[in-house]
Amino acid sequence: MKKKIKSALISVFSKEGLEQLISLLNENDVVIYSTGGTQKYIENLGFEVVPVENLTEYPSILGGRVKTLHPKVFGGILNQRKIESDQYEIEKYAIPEIDLVVVDLYPFEKTVSLGSSEEEIIEKIDIGGISLIRAAAKNFNDVTVLSKKEHYNELSQIFLNKGMASTSLKERKYFATESFSVSSKYDKAIFDYFNKKNQLRYGENPHQKGWFSGDLEKVFSQLHGKQVSYNNLLDIDAAIMLMQDFESSPPTFAILKHNNACGFASKSNVKEAYLAALEADPVSAFGGILISNLEIDLETASEINTLFCEVVIAPAYDKEALELLKSKKNRIILKQKHTYFPEKIERSCLNGILIQQRDLATEEIKTFELKTNFQPSERQMKDMVFANKIAKHTKSNTIVLVKNLQLLASGTGQTSRVDALHQAINKAKSFKFNLKDAVMASDAFFPFPDCVEIAGKEGISAVIQPGGSLKDNLSIEYCNNNKIGMVFTGIRHFKH
Repeated sequence: MKKKIKSALISVFSKEGLEQLISLLNENDVVIYSTGGTQKYIENLGFEVVPVENLTEYPSILGGRVKTLHPKVFGGILNQRKIESDQYEIEKYAIPEIDLVVVDLYPFEKTVSLGSSEEEIIEKIDIGGISLIRAAAKNFNDVTVLSKKEHYNELSQIFLNKGMASTSLKERKYFATESFSVSSKYDKAIFDYFNKKNQLRYGENPHQKGWFSGDLEKVFSQLHGKQVSYNNLLDIDAAIMLMQDFESSPPTFAILKHNNACGFASKSNVKEAYLAALEADPVSAFGGILISNLEIDLETASEINTLFCEVVIAPAYDKEALELLKSKKNRIILKQKHTYFPEKIERSCLNGILIQQRDLATEEIKTFELKTNFQPSERQMKDMVFANKIAKHTKSNTIVLVKNLQLLASGTGQTSRVDALHQAINKAKSFKFNLKDAVMASDAFFPFPDCVEIAGKEGISAVIQPGGSLKDNLSIEYCNNNKIGMVFTGIRHFKH
């Protein structure tokens, strides 16, 4: 629904790029209400402007902190044009409709980053501006809202393209969405400033500051050690998300480094699982993150205590095991709590945020599609489930090699899948693993048969992959000719 703009409230901190928009509003006979410095700016451009205090019949008070917080302003924004009772009250109380709200926010984050005093920072917490933005965004059916300077030119171009000062419902909803994004980020920045307990020792590197916004106490209890760092939290997150796919498995232990599993095994007890995980790469395990899906007992703790590790995570600890692990002053010991994590995950990207659903898919034997004449053994099928879950939580491109529910090696974060496979094979051989009858998992399909050829020559005899390449038949043909079993999952697990 196209709506002609007849009136606008403009009160901004940043005036860069505003002149063209004001000129277009003036050309279209739009009544402009404004305050303070913005009012003077518009007047200096030679355009008429109505001071907000003329509308409210109340002066700006408390050093300008209260000037727009008035029923005649918010009534003009929030009244719904199609509701008869709203229109009755608007007329009764002589409240003019406001069709456009142009308001940005005080530069709170910039003031904090400059190391300003607390008094200066608190003064940059916007009250009227954030309220105006939320009110206008809420009533997007009738009101257009601009909440940052980048929007000035966008709306100007809309006016120029249409030859009139009007907006469609789609355009108003777009600006409302942008405005709620602005307000949520602004509120989060204020929360982070006040929530000092979530300031970390530093960020990814010592010269970077770091913060955590969330409630760690819902995820784990810290039983011992120094404050968790930015990098610790990234590894802890990777470890917990990985182990979630193995909660119902036999005793399972993982060792992670830089968000990837360098050791992983399921065995008959926790100690055996730990030793098998350590065997995969005792070099990378130094300074790693350790996680168990079951209680850590004294025997396991005794083995762990000989290794320098940053963090140990488990759902429970034997009393004597805990005391032993506490013998290292800085070792972080976490007792994991059963909690539900958000189904959506976010990450910063350019000047915004990318949001996606968490990868909750896990494939089991009954969902596999056998693509070759050669049937993998029962042991290999279980190994493929195991390997596929690890591949899901490993940086792409990845290849994972597994045998007897033990990670032999993986190739992680490579730009070529062939390179990932070579990395995994060379690593497995360096730790004296025999790859005969091992299984190979890939997080994405093989566009060519090169990987299965390389794997076959090393004795690997079962492969699990998503499938979906135009040349799947080449890999299948090689496997058939060389007695290698291959199954497709139909699901890709990229992890960037």
